[in-house]
Formats: sequence, structure tokens, C-alpha cells
Amino acid sequence: MEGHMEQAGDATALTDDVGFLLSRASGLVVRASNASLAGHGLRVRSYSVLLLAGDTEEGVSQREMADVLGLDPSQVVLLVDELAAAGLVERRPSPVDRRTRLVTATDAGRAVRARAGVDVDATMTRQLAELTAGEQHLLRELLTRLVAGGRGAVRV
Repeated sequence: MEGHMEQAGDATALTDDVGFLLSRASGLVVRASNASLAGHGLRVRSYSVLLLAGDTEEGVSQREMADVLGLDPSQVVLLVDELAAAGLVERRPSPVDRRTRLVTATDAGRAVRARAGVDVDATMTRQLAELTAGEQHLLRELLTRLVAGGRGAVRV
């Protein structure tokens, strides 16, 4: 019986820990998102790269992607390599810096991005169903502020 009480106490301590709650919520959302993206041949990280690559016609440098995603540049190179092999993105020379290659979505990549986006949106709707529209907006706003404030501080 004493062991059972310890577990309940530990759970309460964890639910008071913002880091634990953020990590647990992230894990739930990532798993659900990965499941919805699997049919498109994507996972959350590769989908994120595809989103960034499709944001502009000119493309985005891999270093910029690494900064936005909070990843090591070598991880971004591998993700871009996978997407390029699938024909979803391509690397183009930068018009302003010959040493820089910009990543941009191909037409096929934009089509996959659009289809995958529908599935991810449906998944997020299910994941956030416990929150009102106002709470969802507030959550997004608070998380955006946290991410913006911590950008560049720690690489994952």
C-alpha cells in the first residue's frame, strides 16, 4: 500500500512540473502527428522541413532551417537529403551567395505538403479537443512566445 501512495505523490509532483507537462504533451502530439504523416512518407521533422521549404519561392538555407527548428545543421542535411531523394525538395544556388544552397519545395513537395497538412490539421483538432477555441489560441500564443524567447539557446 505504501508503494501505491508513493506513486500517487510522484504523479502529483510531475503534474506540477511544467517541463514534464510540456514534454508529455509534445510526445502525445508528435506521436499522433507522426501517425497521420506516415501515409505521406513523412514524420514531424521532415514535414517541418517541407513546410519551411515551401514557404518562399526562393527557398531557405539549411542553416536558417536549423535555427528555426532548433536542430543541429547535420540533422537538417539528412532530412533535406531524404526529402530530395523523394523528389519533394531541391537545392538551388543562392542568387546572392554562391556558397549557399537554398532548399525549396518541388511541385510534388507542395502537393504532398497540402495533403499532409489536411491530415495534420485533423490530428491537431483531435489532440486539442479538450480545450476551447480561446484556450487553443492562448496555448498557441504562449508556446510561440516560449519558442521565440528560447530560439538558439539549446539545440535538440
